[in-house]
Amino acid sequence: MFSDKKNKNSMEPTSSQNRINEGTQLKGDIISNGFFRIDGTIEGNISKPSKIVLGKSGSIKGKLICDDADIEGKFEGNLNVSGTLTLKATAHIEGEVIVGKLSVEPGATFNATCTMHGTPKANISIPETQISESLKAKNHPFDRTQRSQKAKVEQQN
Repeated sequence: MFSDKKNKNSMEPTSSQNRINEGTQLKGDIISNGFFRIDGTIEGNISKPSKIVLGKSGSIKGKLICDDADIEGKFEGNLNVSGTLTLKATAHIEGEVIVGKLSVEPGATFNATCTMHGTPKANISIPETQISESLKAKNHPFDRTQRSQKAKVEQQN
C-alpha cells in the first residue's frame, strides 16, 4: 500500500545538468555536454552544452557555443546557437549572434549583429532569358504592358 520510493521531483540536478546559482561568479572556460542553468555570473567561454538557460539574474561575458538557449538575463560577447535562441522579455544581448532560429519576446534588448543559418533550400538556377520569356508567355494580372495594350484596344473601339 505504501511505497518506499523517494520523491523524484527533487531539486538536485542529474549528472547531465549543471547549475550556477545566483551569487556565484566564475572566471574561465567551461566545456561540457550537459544542460546548464545559469543564475550567477560567468566571464569566459562556454562550449558544447546541449542547452543553456540564462536566468534573470544570470550574466555571461564571453563566447557561448550551444545547441539551444533560453535567455532572460544579460549576455555580452559572441553567441553561436545551432538550434533555437529564445530571448525572453528581460533579456539583454550585446555582441555577435549566429543562430539557426530566433525567437524574441517584446521587451527584450537585442543590440547585436545577427546571422541566421537555417535549413538550406534547394538552389535552382534558371537562366535570366528563360525567366523573362516565361513571364512574357503568361498573362499575368499585374503585367502593366498587357493592361496598357488592352486599354488601347478598348479606346480604339
